[in-house]
Amino acid sequence: MIAILRNSAPDEAVDQLVSWIQSKGLQTDVSRGENKIVIGLVGDTTKIDPFLLESMDIVERVQRVSEPFKKANRKFHPADTVVDCGHGVKLGGGHFQVIAGPCSVEGENLLAIARRVHAAGATMLRGGAFKPRTSPYAYQGMGSEGLDLLIEASRELDMPIVTEIMDPRDVALFVDKGIDVMQIGARNAQNFPLLKEVGKTQVPVLLKRGMSGTIDELLMAAEYIMSEGNPNVILCERGIRTFETRTRNTFDLNAVPVLHYLSHLPVVADPSHATGYTRYVEPMALAACAAGADGLEIEVHDMPARAWSDGAQALTPDQFDHLMDRIRAIRAVIAQDGGRS
Repeated sequence: MIAILRNSAPDEAVDQLVSWIQSKGLQTDVSRGENKIVIGLVGDTTKIDPFLLESMDIVERVQRVSEPFKKANRKFHPADTVVDCGHGVKLGGGHFQVIAGPCSVEGENLLAIARRVHAAGATMLRGGAFKPRTSPYAYQGMGSEGLDLLIEASRELDMPIVTEIMDPRDVALFVDKGIDVMQIGARNAQNFPLLKEVGKTQVPVLLKRGMSGTIDELLMAAEYIMSEGNPNVILCERGIRTFETRTRNTFDLNAVPVLHYLSHLPVVADPSHATGYTRYVEPMALAACAAGADGLEIEVHDMPARAWSDGAQALTPDQFDHLMDRIRAIRAVIAQDGGRS
């Protein structure tokens, strides 16, 4: 349920209404836009008589919300959420960012890769220190040592870090080390203990869609994080598993405008994991820009043939330079045409 207040509602009256709703055992989510104030009611809304609520002087109308996700719902929060990722970098609400770097942190070559993607225009650095792999014998990442290398690169280049977290027990480690954005990978998209644990922090979370997850399941995963008190969630479309075998996954670009319609949260697209092949990354990155994505996550490696994981989908630094030129060109066209950016 949401209560849409009159523009003239004084702050004191809004605060009193919020306190009254909370006294009934419900949570509230207050969104103050330029033209209206929206109070979202989360919980057992049968405790509130909507006709009583609508009779109050400051309330313009009351609307029921049928979707099970509340805090992630655009009806509760009409304005786009802007997530502060640190180092002066913001994502969403017209702030477009490119997240680039290797699939996994392998050693000192991370610094060389980070310098190249930064010089090309990437604004955030990605790299996996902890890696979920299908085979227990595959490379699992450098762990805490890999986080330290990411932090070293971040300090040198003044770039926020995006790195995957797999275990609720590691949340304190990530927070203590000052990791800027914690990534929840596709395999953990419904790891509810992990979602709840990152939700207890205020650290931004880049949440990837599960390999066979629906859009509603992605939004409900975001709801798990937000219900614990962390509003800083970034949604990521990274492709879903279908019957098609010519690409690693099927890149569901429908999800970008659908998510923007349903939710106020920023939406990032990952063409690297979606396609699985270097040759397809550039065209699908450009398509994601045209579809209105707030950002891209792209894998870059200095020697993809020798990468310890996912080398087949990584761009070389030179290929990334070319892609960034084309991203700037297509975004300029979209801006002229009055697109989301």
